[in-house]
Amino acid sequence: MTIKITIIGTGLVGASIGLALASRQEQFLRTGHDKNPQAANRAKKMGALDKVDYNLPSSIEDAAIVILSLPQDQIRETLQFIASDLKEDAVIMDTAPFKGKVSQWMAELLPPQRYYIGLTPVLNPAYLETSFTGVDSARADLFRNGMMAIYLPHDLPEEAVKLATDFCQLLGAEHMFIDPLELDSMMTAIHLLPELVAAALLNSTVDRAGWRDARKLTGRPFALTTGALPPAGLASSLSSQAMANRDSLLRNLDILLDNLAVLRSQLETQEGEQFIAYLEKARLARETWLQDKADANWAAKEFVSPVEMPTSKQTFSRMFTFGGGRKPKKPK
Repeated sequence: MTIKITIIGTGLVGASIGLALASRQEQFLRTGHDKNPQAANRAKKMGALDKVDYNLPSSIEDAAIVILSLPQDQIRETLQFIASDLKEDAVIMDTAPFKGKVSQWMAELLPPQRYYIGLTPVLNPAYLETSFTGVDSARADLFRNGMMAIYLPHDLPEEAVKLATDFCQLLGAEHMFIDPLELDSMMTAIHLLPELVAAALLNSTVDRAGWRDARKLTGRPFALTTGALPPAGLASSLSSQAMANRDSLLRNLDILLDNLAVLRSQLETQEGEQFIAYLEKARLARETWLQDKADANWAAKEFVSPVEMPTSKQTFSRMFTFGGGRKPKKPK
């Protein structure tokens, strides 16, 4: 008997999840829904889905696991629309980078005996400097050797831990459990701030009088730095994330401005040695970070025993038991 998994949002992340599960077709029925039917059909054509359902409530009917792979500003509205249609014991996951607001919405809107697991995926280190978006960029190994941050609400059954970790293993990712406030604080610095810096650099450059000629000379440094800006259609989601994490973002902006002030001061006073030392410190930090990401051996670095890949039987049993299947009867 197969487990129905519904993926709502079949862009880069959603379609890649479907592709990663393609080798487990005997276990999972992968149903997809996207407000853009062309994206869902494309995902099915490339093998990420077994079925496309254009009706949102119908798509989650009898689904043991529902994955919301959506921009953050679309999650609450979608959850309001589907919450009453979730089957008893269904597990709902999301892949948004921030969890504070999402976890609040889940607590507010999910009916009893429907369970929430928050996932924040980090991509395969091999694709760290690759720029791609959308369903056509999806790939089965997008999460392999990456990290998956997992938020588990306190009232979840013990089986949820197994479900979450097994699911990460199926995607090829390591996992770490984290509090949503701690996660949001981290993601503000390493996810949100770079996107806003990219926007600031662009707006401070393209509005200058010399841009018409300067644009002809732009190269790799400008492209890499501004590449962090989200693609078209995600400005609303970025704004939603910024406003939801305003205090943390303001602190991080202040730290960034302090660092820029140090560079400006060293340049103004012609402190060449200090200027070089500042740049070298940054270069060495980046090299160390990239090497750690490429090694993808966090368990060894942090002296944590690696989690074994679950067998098909184990995965099926655990996910089916917790994710909407029949639970073993207690002995009389």
